[in-house]
Amino acid sequence: MEVIFVLIGVSLVLAGVFLALFFKAVKSGQYDDQHTPAMRILFDQKTKNKTKNKTPKKTK
Repeated sequence: MEVIFVLIGVSLVLAGVFLALFFKAVKSGQYDDQHTPAMRILFDQKTKNKTKNKTPKKTK
């Protein structure tokens, strides 16, 4: 029964270490995306056509 208490304690300490490492990585900018904003300019942006509802003028 005492082994369970030891395992719970070890698992809580290990979880705390992983949480601290995660926060350290986020704070240091590890998850900042530097590549996608540079690639975004290469893709076409769809714009809505405002003359969509107008009737076309007839030419003679």
